[in-house]
Amino acid sequence: MKIQRKEAGHRPIHDRIKDFSEVEQTLNSHDRKEQASRCMDCGVPFCHWACPLGNKPPEWNAALAKGDWERAYAVLSATNDFPEFTGRVCPALCEKSCVHNLTDYAPTTNRENEAAITEAAWREFYIKPQKYERNGMKVAVVGAGPAGLFAANRLNRLGYSVTVFDKNEDAGGLLRYGIPNFKLNKAVITRRTDLMKEEGIEFRFNEEITVPSDKLAGYDAVIIATGTPQARDLNIPGREAKGVHLALELLAQQNRVLAGTEFTAADRITAKGKDVLVIGGGDTGSDCIGTAHRQGCKSVTQIEIMPKPVDGPEDPQNPWPNYPRVLKTTTSHEEGCTRRWNINTLEFIAKDGKVAGVKIQPIDWKPNPDGGRPIMVEAGEPETIKAELVLLAMGFLKPQHPEFPENVFLCGDAANGASLVVRAMASGRQAAYDVHKYCMAKAQK
Repeated sequence: MKIQRKEAGHRPIHDRIKDFSEVEQTLNSHDRKEQASRCMDCGVPFCHWACPLGNKPPEWNAALAKGDWERAYAVLSATNDFPEFTGRVCPALCEKSCVHNLTDYAPTTNRENEAAITEAAWREFYIKPQKYERNGMKVAVVGAGPAGLFAANRLNRLGYSVTVFDKNEDAGGLLRYGIPNFKLNKAVITRRTDLMKEEGIEFRFNEEITVPSDKLAGYDAVIIATGTPQARDLNIPGREAKGVHLALELLAQQNRVLAGTEFTAADRITAKGKDVLVIGGGDTGSDCIGTAHRQGCKSVTQIEIMPKPVDGPEDPQNPWPNYPRVLKTTTSHEEGCTRRWNINTLEFIAKDGKVAGVKIQPIDWKPNPDGGRPIMVEAGEPETIKAELVLLAMGFLKPQHPEFPENVFLCGDAANGASLVVRAMASGRQAAYDVHKYCMAKAQK
């Protein structure tokens, strides 16, 4: 408790908005080890419980504090196959559960430590391709997002011949086509999937598979990890106006542009020189804000239909052990954004077929006398926000699936609806062991 929490910080705003490189910086090795030493090896480590993967921060922080980076990675990778992903994009549920956080709101820097340990492991060649003895059974994984990749990796280690199918041109799912490069450099994904290929996993891209499919004949089991492809839309007057897009249309296209894909001027979605409105107050909306700035927007406004969260370290209405529902200000917000809450969207206003503004109205929420969802009521006069690009970032719909044969397993967002990357990875791990249990039982019959 004598050592203060020290974060790596971010690149200066005037510098980072000029490119799509990662905004987060790193600490030197001395400072990183010192930060790891803040972990108190609590008698009841709530961080273990809070992490969907069951990561063990006290154990790998202890190794890091002593300078044993190899040991730290061995402990970390025992529960987390891809700590370079979560070390960049996880909201760090472990830190919200850290005893430091519960006492002085200064948790151990677990997420940053995790990323630093993993980068050291790659740099020092602690991570090397392994060969696994094959058991003669084959598994197909449909979807190469975090859940599918985790399932494939675990099954490969157990000796299965694994083929991963994906409709996109490369692996990663939302890691590659949803999360901007300024949060997760795509070379980080490629580095890991290249290793998976060396270890025997086959990837087949540009193949959209539906189950059942003739392409899946001959596999002992199939894992569906196709995520939540259906974004929540806003079907109000004027929705057909040009310039109104689902958030992932912008984010996926921008990531593809950075990867070298070319688009015609007519197909290109860009915020350059435009007033941008983002509808939706979550992480996807934040990613749209950061992307709009890097594309050269004129201004950005973000509106959210729900009330403004508590601006403080904790929410008295949502105490521990619940996740704190407090105001989140991201690096994208810091780059410039007008934020408004309790705003309902009424109409997209078009001029010559293109969106020029959005009619909105302040609202409020009152308790529902019958229980359940609060009732929305008007709280002000309608007004119009100027907007030449509107991005809908209102979340995703949980997929509906038919009944599958007993050898088909669901995982990740395909099974549970949209959630965190770390939860998708945990679900992928569980699916791998469910498949293993099923296949072993089948082999014994």
